Amino acid sequence: MTVAIDVRDLNKRFGDKHVVKDVSIAVGEGRVTGFLGPNGSGKTTTMRMLCGLLTPDSGTGTCLGLDILTQQRRIKRLTGYMTQKFSLYDDLTIGENLRFIARIYGMHDRNRRVREALEKLGLESRRDQLAGTLSGGWKQRLALAACLLHE
Repeated sequence: MTVAIDVRDLNKRFGDKHVVKDVSIAVGEGRVTGFLGPNGSGKTTTMRMLCGLLTPDSGTGTCLGLDILTQQRRIKRLTGYMTQKFSLYDDLTIGENLRFIARIYGMHDRNRRVREALEKLGLESRRDQLAGTLSGGWKQRLALAACLLHE
């Protein structure tokens, strides 16, 4: 089995607060895995370390075969991270939000990639709708479209 995530003994502190303590996770490639726990248990912080958005204070491991300590920039280019409350610019349209995300990540052929993501998730007819007017379900669909840009 090829491993997509393999980390050992991750730790992260914010000041005196030890928010992630000795977390070890191994997830096989192609697996869908839930990451559950009570509020404040370090789930978001751990995910941010796995996606290259935060540097662990200690621990080792890989995400997609890349070292989480030294190859964060490459990990960020290959992963998509969707929080429970996906942040959109409410005053931009669906299409504008996706083009903005594609531009931030420096994607080549942005217009084609945005068009394909819109089509895959049935958002093409809503491309010009303001993101702030979307229901929760449509916002989740838009968040998934943003993740598809990373494929």
